[in-house]
Amino acid sequence: MLHLSPTPVTLWIGVIALILIGTLSFLTWKRSPHRGRTAALEVLRMLAVLAVVLLLWQPEWRTVIHPDTKPQIVILWDDSKSMQTFDATLPPVLSDRSDIVSRAAWVQQALASDLWRPLEAEGRNEVDALSFAAPDPDNPALSGTDLETPLSGLLENRNNLRAVVLLSDGDYNIGQPPVVAAQKMRLRGVPLFPIPVGSQTRLPDLDLLSVAAPTYGIIGENVQIPFTIRSSLDRQVRTIVRVRDESGREQTKDIVLPPNAETYDSILWRIEKEGSSTLELSIPVADGELIAANNSRKFTIAGRPEKIRVLVIESLPRWEYRFLRNALSRDPGVELSCLLFHPELGPGGGRDYIGKFPEKLEDLAKYDVIFIGDVGIGNDQLTKEQCALIRGLVENQASGVIFMPGPRGYQMSLLDTELSDLMPVILDEDKPNGFAEAIAAPLTLTSEGRGSLLTLLGDNEQENPEIWRRLPGFYWHAPVIKAKAGAEVLAVHGNRRGKFGPVPLLVTRPAGSGKVLFMGIDSAWRWRRGVEDLYHYRFWGQVARWMSYQRNMAAGQRVRLFFTPERPEPGASVTLNANAFDPNGAPLEKGSVVIDLTAPDGRTQRIELQKNDSAWGAFSGRFKVDLPGAWKIRATASGAEDKPLETTLLAQGVEIEKTGQPARPEVLEEMARVSKGRVIQPAQLAELVKEINALPEPRPLESRIPLWSHWGTLLAVIALLGLFWVGRKLNGAF
Repeated sequence: MLHLSPTPVTLWIGVIALILIGTLSFLTWKRSPHRGRTAALEVLRMLAVLAVVLLLWQPEWRTVIHPDTKPQIVILWDDSKSMQTFDATLPPVLSDRSDIVSRAAWVQQALASDLWRPLEAEGRNEVDALSFAAPDPDNPALSGTDLETPLSGLLENRNNLRAVVLLSDGDYNIGQPPVVAAQKMRLRGVPLFPIPVGSQTRLPDLDLLSVAAPTYGIIGENVQIPFTIRSSLDRQVRTIVRVRDESGREQTKDIVLPPNAETYDSILWRIEKEGSSTLELSIPVADGELIAANNSRKFTIAGRPEKIRVLVIESLPRWEYRFLRNALSRDPGVELSCLLFHPELGPGGGRDYIGKFPEKLEDLAKYDVIFIGDVGIGNDQLTKEQCALIRGLVENQASGVIFMPGPRGYQMSLLDTELSDLMPVILDEDKPNGFAEAIAAPLTLTSEGRGSLLTLLGDNEQENPEIWRRLPGFYWHAPVIKAKAGAEVLAVHGNRRGKFGPVPLLVTRPAGSGKVLFMGIDSAWRWRRGVEDLYHYRFWGQVARWMSYQRNMAAGQRVRLFFTPERPEPGASVTLNANAFDPNGAPLEKGSVVIDLTAPDGRTQRIELQKNDSAWGAFSGRFKVDLPGAWKIRATASGAEDKPLETTLLAQGVEIEKTGQPARPEVLEEMARVSKGRVIQPAQLAELVKEINALPEPRPLESRIPLWSHWGTLLAVIALLGLFWVGRKLNGAF
């Protein structure tokens, strides 16, 4: 039936409008020489006005559906994996003994009890028990708990619902918030009676939450494997982290886990062979720990023989330059080019030297890392245009740049070029020549530096701090005021402090797709004292590889590809960044890059990356990972269909649903409050039946169609007005 909801104002406006239009229609009909046709027109006018007035009164078409079944009571019980947690205590109403069982066993014992029979007595109600959130047998890792969907489904499919009993731990992790379904139940007048199952206290456990290993490493070099461990034990635990490969080779590290806290740490692994290897990182089961399944994770890492192209630019052959050149030229993984601007002798020559700065963009784009020594803008040095090219190489091509100022202060002139924004520190322009030290000053690692792969000079992290304490000091440092926002300070002056704290001398910072390092001393070559090339070569080799890592993640003849995150979890979006080149090696200006993806289950899709017109041959795109496992990526640039780049992205198989998590009764309490129900504690199960029996009979369902906002009503009004206008024209009114 039609139901109107006018306000006093709209009611009188409508009545007055109908009276005025009715009077106008009567006078028009009475004065018309064609009363028959005019009468039909005025009827159309009155119908159109009546429709508009009714819209002001917010008409609704209401239909009442009377149920044809007995009142229904549904017992929804949670069948998710989290219900396998052993932390539920049986109440006296279910067992004579207060045994601790799994949450699932608690639910099954409750369903099998005689508690629900009084609800069905004398045929007053129909009682159904339904499960939800059962794991998908084909893909259990992506299965989760959705509390909203089953409750909303009950409201849609049942028209005589009296109450809903929910047996769950409240640990939902997918779907809409459960309170959405609770609001719908409140509108229907169906109360929810949740029964929390499980303990709010996390079980004693050590959980290896994540392993963020790199996708590849250089053969013969160490890679750093970060990991996160969460302890829910109430005591401090000394344990061993172990990494092992298929052959049984392993690396261990002693760590201390504080009680009820997360620990972030890393372990080193040396790549010994080429190709992909499967590693397992694990921790032993601690005393009192109840869950052993989450103490290990497997991952893969590839070993590569890498050739890093490095360009070193310097003005004079100072000691720092000479030993740096030797270190890089003797590194079998580095292809070195040196550009020496000697103000008196001219450009340096010989093995590994180039006579001038690369003129063509394709010649500069081949370099993975550029070292800028004590060199600046001026005659027989760099130009502002060349500085702009270096910045573009870093930001657009994922290369790295290392600033190594010297006592001549030439780098101060770079502050007037586009390289100024790349510098991770603010320099004191009033002190261009820096500061000399009378006695050797030490470099002191920061907390970030102690955990960085760049500053790892020993075979393990335990001996590294002692190595840095023994390193020879420096006698000169750059005039650094402070580090810029977003920079990471790895080492500071051991003796001097500025107005912003210790003077930062080893600083890193991301820049676009690439990385920047600032080295504010010129005495790293002194680290050779007593140990020859042990620490000096190792440091600069690590720097070169770290700065070129992203650029060489996946490199082909015509396409270079890198992606973030490197090890996504199912549900995460992956950003693909590609640098494409034409047949001459120059950045691709006209053309496209196409990505062919093959999912672990064999599904394929094609993505055309979008070109960044402000960058050098840079393309980017995104896709969503919905399955764990190996995603095969095939990248092809225009005109290079016969030379595609193929690589693999490994998605970590992280389970959404976990055992051992604490129950979340607060979620169930909010749902009960919103639906006007009540949380029933396990010890109050007997009271639940009485409370449900005291509920009123379910009210009939009422369906409402708001005609005032329905598209059909608008079309009807437009049709009436159109007929009236056409009729007026045909009647000769105008």
